[in-house]
Amino acid sequence: MTKQLKQDERTDLHISLIGGTRLEGEEVHSRTLTASLIGGAAVDLTEVEIPDGAELKITKLSLIGGVNLRVRPDVRVVVSGLRLGGVRDEGPTEPGGPTVHVNAWGLLGGVSVVRD
Repeated sequence: MTKQLKQDERTDLHISLIGGTRLEGEEVHSRTLTASLIGGAAVDLTEVEIPDGAELKITKLSLIGGVNLRVRPDVRVVVSGLRLGGVRDEGPTEPGGPTVHVNAWGLLGGVSVVRD
């Protein structure tokens, strides 16, 4: 069952002091901010119907914690921000598709992209 991306001017905000954030399809808007002292973000977009050409922006702020992002093969992922940790992404396996921007800020923690 796929869910539509909620494209509006709203920014979803998820805050936790200790512990990470888990985001799945029904909770994701076109702009999402997740913040924590310690803990990363696990974002699963495999069940979200993101139209071709659409852009989704995810910002993660934390001292310690990375981002685990799960997307479909046609989704292009662009990672920016400042963190001590690398980016693991094999890139899109299909041409075209939507774009997800991950802006990750933190001391420790990388960004891992898994394509299903």
